[in-house]
Amino acid sequence: MTQYATMPELSLSQAAKLTGKSKSTINRAIKTGKISATRHQDGSYSIDPAELSRAFSMEPEGGAKRSDAEPDGTRLLERIEALESMLNREREISADLKEDRDRWRQQANALLTDQRAPASAGSRWWPWRRKNP
Repeated sequence: MTQYATMPELSLSQAAKLTGKSKSTINRAIKTGKISATRHQDGSYSIDPAELSRAFSMEPEGGAKRSDAEPDGTRLLERIEALESMLNREREISADLKEDRDRWRQQANALLTDQRAPASAGSRWWPWRRKNP
């Protein structure tokens, strides 16, 4: 029979320290079912470290990172260039929309202003009520 070395289960406070979360956050995650934990008779919890890693995406100890986790610098530069070109295109579209808006505003203001020729002082609305000279 082969025995496997298992990591000891963590208490609520140990889990909080390990993840950088508060104890209430860990407790809430247990109660909502985000993390499975074993509840003891005294009310404390035992939490498997694998559960914490699954739920809170913890970093490995010692700051070691996987080499395939980060893209290389050229991919990042290509992505930055693509994003800059997208941003420039959006700026062009925004400028075009502002020009259209200003033209429409001018047209609306022209339509709203009274552009009729002023009525002469001698003419009246009701021609049958003219005064006889």
